Amino acid sequence: MTLAINDLKRHNQPLETALQAAMARVLDRGYYILGPECTAFEHEFSSFLGTSWAVGVGNGTDALELALRALGVQSGNYVATVANAGMYAGTAIRAVGAVPCYVDVLPGSLLIDPSALSRVLDSSQVRALVVTHLYGRMVDMAAILEVTRAYGVPVIEDCAQAHGASRLGRRAGSWGDLATFSFYPTKNLGALGDGGMVVGGDESLHARLLSLRQYGWVAKYKSDYRGGRNSRLDEIQAAVLRAKLPFLDGWNARRRQIVRRYRAELDGLGWGLPPYPDEADVVHLCVLEVERRAAVQAALVDQGVGCDVHYPIPDHRQLAYTDGVNITLPVTEAACTRVLTLPCFPEMLDAEVDLVVQACSRAVQSLRGKL
Repeated sequence: MTLAINDLKRHNQPLETALQAAMARVLDRGYYILGPECTAFEHEFSSFLGTSWAVGVGNGTDALELALRALGVQSGNYVATVANAGMYAGTAIRAVGAVPCYVDVLPGSLLIDPSALSRVLDSSQVRALVVTHLYGRMVDMAAILEVTRAYGVPVIEDCAQAHGASRLGRRAGSWGDLATFSFYPTKNLGALGDGGMVVGGDESLHARLLSLRQYGWVAKYKSDYRGGRNSRLDEIQAAVLRAKLPFLDGWNARRRQIVRRYRAELDGLGWGLPPYPDEADVVHLCVLEVERRAAVQAALVDQGVGCDVHYPIPDHRQLAYTDGVNITLPVTEAACTRVLTLPCFPEMLDAEVDLVVQACSRAVQSLRGKL
């Protein structure tokens, strides 16, 4: 059997009783959309993050799109973001008719480069920035805000992979003008289906998002806001997420333990290892950089170790969205040829970590023997 990079069955089984009880509450109540479970989870999650409010929506991509609309981003506007994060921000930007304006990333962390951002803001009339906390690694938001405030550019934090990360005592999601979350099942805080959230502190944005998630209504059947849609976090998923939230910090701590072992025991293989995970990194994915990636991946799979690539094609090289874009992002483009994801999930056993370490060592030895 192959060890997967994540195992949702093992993740959810210990919570089976609590999850069944949460879903039973919803069934017994007979209230399925925008009810007390959603309201309670919005309050509990905003309290966890340290934000003033939270608005549950259908999924993480909707969260990004509605956040952009709430900030007034319109067709033809430029929105800055990175190109190495799976095209999710780019998809939302294009959905509102705006144009992605890509920024290169820092070597090592693969997070947005503040200096590159400054150059982009100097050369383009950027209406907003979507800053992605990639792989669970939280961006240095103080450095980013120092840049964006000088240009008056509002910031949306994309926290889809960073539930619970913190810097300087502040959680990811509590820094930007708005922040978005996905609760897709594989996330550090995952539902049993799709779900998303927009959080923030400005009450006028709160009111606008409450309206945008339900057809742009300000009252039943009275729509004042363009761009509204049906995008609501349902009661079942909200109840499930409420049951899981108290465990999030503990799950993140176990993820960090696993990556610290990888760093210690894979040192010397010649690979680019993940940064040392502190409180700013919740290790949503354990991503390394390797040469001869396809050969390494095949060697690991042959030994029963699953791996994946997050993400192989930068956004500005996607055939569907090139649109005549002619830019070069050297760090992004190089990293996309080397990134490789190893197994890492809270229920992973120490013996399974040993298996991965041994498989990686044998893979390197095997490839060296073929040179």
